Amino acid sequence: MKTVLKKLTILSLIVFAVPAFGAAARTTYPVVFAHGMAGFDDLLGYDYWGDDYGVFVGDPCDGFLEVTCNSNINKSQKAHQTATYPFHSSEVRGLDVANQIESYMATTGSSYINLVGHSQGGFDIRKAAKLLYQRKGYRVVRVLISVSSPHRGSPVAKHILDLGPGVQSVVGALASIFGNVIYENGNDAIAGAKQLVYNDYTASDGQTTGAKAFNVNNPISSTYAYRYGSFITAQTGLSVNPALFIVKNGFHNIDGDGYCVDDCDNDGAAGKGDGRRTDLDDDGLVGINSQQMGHRLRYNECFLCLDYITTDTSTGYVSNINAPNSTQMTSSSSIIQQDHLDVVGIPPDTFDEMEFYAGIIDYIAYYD
Repeated sequence: MKTVLKKLTILSLIVFAVPAFGAAARTTYPVVFAHGMAGFDDLLGYDYWGDDYGVFVGDPCDGFLEVTCNSNINKSQKAHQTATYPFHSSEVRGLDVANQIESYMATTGSSYINLVGHSQGGFDIRKAAKLLYQRKGYRVVRVLISVSSPHRGSPVAKHILDLGPGVQSVVGALASIFGNVIYENGNDAIAGAKQLVYNDYTASDGQTTGAKAFNVNNPISSTYAYRYGSFITAQTGLSVNPALFIVKNGFHNIDGDGYCVDDCDNDGAAGKGDGRRTDLDDDGLVGINSQQMGHRLRYNECFLCLDYITTDTSTGYVSNINAPNSTQMTSSSSIIQQDHLDVVGIPPDTFDEMEFYAGIIDYIAYYD
């Protein structure tokens, strides 16, 4: 909640790094953040997992008179950011994320971990949770939360792959959205785009790709994480980030709140459109019919107190990620009215990243 009064209150307290509305509870185990496609330590020139000024949302105010920190979290909170390939499949990215998590756990001496992933990062942490279980022989992940993740595919990914033959068209399309990060060594633009299409994009190439197959291999299972939750984002019209506005109006306008089993309209995402392409049904890259896995979570803004997260019981629990029911694919309940980039600190936006992620940390603390 960004109001004049709140900003004045924060300003009056920031010198002492005192939480304006009470700090989030400290989690028992560290929280690890995993970025989405095109991310690394930044996205579109802005720090990933930061506020509008680039301050990491998981950075506690644990230094003397420290002010470039999140005053809404406990000063003893442990949090970490992974940084994997900006463009690759989640089979590759998830392996890399698992390796980084395992290294971080060894450094901190923690036997368990909590995971938060944005966009494709929501795929990566599901892969990592399974790998960590296989390596250690027990359920390592306590709480796993995705934000704006295309668990059942994104029409934009398929549209980019459909632009023409060869890698050049895909690289060019992604570069026009995300910039020159696409040209860095180690990236595989084709693999990254194919990961976010629901069905296997090229069934004749001998490799099974796509979200549908990935979901079968990396299921929502209590074997791999104690609790799963997801946040749904959507925006309309000129309120989306300029880069996403170009995508939505220049490349492809998602119609992302219709229901059917699998990808009935062959747009790259499970479900189908409902015929109203400009309503509150997507966040510029992902339709709402693709985003829920596990519990749907609700972000509650609170005036003069810490924003908080609750579980939305009205939509039920998505255990089979490839087979949500009609309500889960079409409901606008608990939608965060921000675009795909607002929630990770990419301006311009009206979103309070610090309180949002403090609320997530507080929610995790209740369950870990």
